[in-house]
Amino acid sequence: MKQFIFVSAAILLTLLMACGNLEKEINLDLPAYDGQYVVECYLEPGQPFSLLLTRSFAYFDPFPTDLQQFVENLLVDSAAVTITHNGVAYELPNQIYPNLATGKIYNYYNPALVPQDYDSDFSLKITTPDGRTITATTRLLPVVPIDSVVVQFDEKRDTLARVLTYLTDDTSTEDYYRRMYHLNSLDSIPRQDFTTFDDFVDNGRIVFGTPFDFKEGDTIYNTIFHIDRAYFDFWESVINAVNANGNPFSQPTAILSNVKGDANAIGIFTGLSYDRDTTIIAK
Repeated sequence: MKQFIFVSAAILLTLLMACGNLEKEINLDLPAYDGQYVVECYLEPGQPFSLLLTRSFAYFDPFPTDLQQFVENLLVDSAAVTITHNGVAYELPNQIYPNLATGKIYNYYNPALVPQDYDSDFSLKITTPDGRTITATTRLLPVVPIDSVVVQFDEKRDTLARVLTYLTDDTSTEDYYRRMYHLNSLDSIPRQDFTTFDDFVDNGRIVFGTPFDFKEGDTIYNTIFHIDRAYFDFWESVINAVNANGNPFSQPTAILSNVKGDANAIGIFTGLSYDRDTTIIAK
């Protein structure tokens, strides 16, 4: 027994000595990064036409210290942007437009309101400063209304409640949703924010729930977006890319886009149709 312990200790010591220097600097010859145009345009009925056009940077580029210079380098100016619908062309001049409701900033804007039309396409055309073209097509989807919002208090801890949000899904079509809820303010970070589709629905009834996290007097803002497949794929790929950035063992994830053309571009051009319900927690 003593000899076995001695041999095991000797083997362990040898292994520790062999692993004494596990740190080694290596030089990676990374290919040059070709920056891309990044497009974000969300059409919301009754809201102005607005679009954000930026450029991407390499992951290992030095982080800028001058905020103003960073913003100027990020935004793409002097592009020609047009959205066409039912034969009407809406030009979006290059100007900064802060959307106070969403907290987003856009750099192309037209004050004309997006028509509430669920039957005709909207077409996007961007001519970049270097003469390249970016195009995309989308259509507004009809709102899927929230049927009801039910507040349930925990039987064991009757000071805390949850919220159940019900809606009816059309089982004859393939539908995609983005579900969000905010606590007490729409300006806050959403407590729940995810996309899903209706392959799990059997009887057309969908319910989205929350944990028992709310007390009397809290205000819950429930929002149900009816989205298309292009936006579903885009948002899922963005979330996967964010998660991959924080995991050293993950593979890089490509962003799935619906923009095309001869410009090197990624992004999304889509309609936003949603229903929102405001509920104050009360017994």
